[in-house]
Amino acid sequence: MTLRPAGMGKGLALKALVGTGLVILMVGGAVAADKKGERAGALKAVVDCRVVADPGERLACFDKAAAALDAAEAKGDVVVVDRGQMREARKAAFGFNFQMPSFMTQGVKEEELTRMDTTVASARQDPHGKWIVKLADGATWNQIDTEKVRKIPAGAPVTIRAASMGSYLLNVKGYGSFRAKREN
Repeated sequence: MTLRPAGMGKGLALKALVGTGLVILMVGGAVAADKKGERAGALKAVVDCRVVADPGERLACFDKAAAALDAAEAKGDVVVVDRGQMREARKAAFGFNFQMPSFMTQGVKEEELTRMDTTVASARQDPHGKWIVKLADGATWNQIDTEKVRKIPAGAPVTIRAASMGSYLLNVKGYGSFRAKREN
């Protein structure tokens, strides 16, 4: 992946990168930047170049930082994601009970983390009469309570929301609701 548009110099490309709202994640043996206000090392190196007064030295600083960032990204030590990719990752992880890192929740409305709207891809009952629902995104949810729910058709709209004590309420519009846990 190239980090700059064609024809754009490294220094200018990095200024554009910093200003676009992209997030740089440090992975592997590098230090993770998950504390509020703390920046990843590769991003900090780029941003620190802005304070260099001499234009030539500032450009050299940006070129060096851009090369280091590009090399780190190519090796997989740094991952660059935009807000849309973060939103998709949060959506894909919905229903798993773990604390999301702060970089994945910055600027997110609380309701985005506590509910999801989607559709049923397929649904069936297990031998005990409990529903196993596969959603359009591939996630599978299993009923954990004893609520009786009518047949759940493919394509039915579903709202899943966080409920009490780490559980989730799966509401199939027009067919009923039940407590469920995510399996995959």
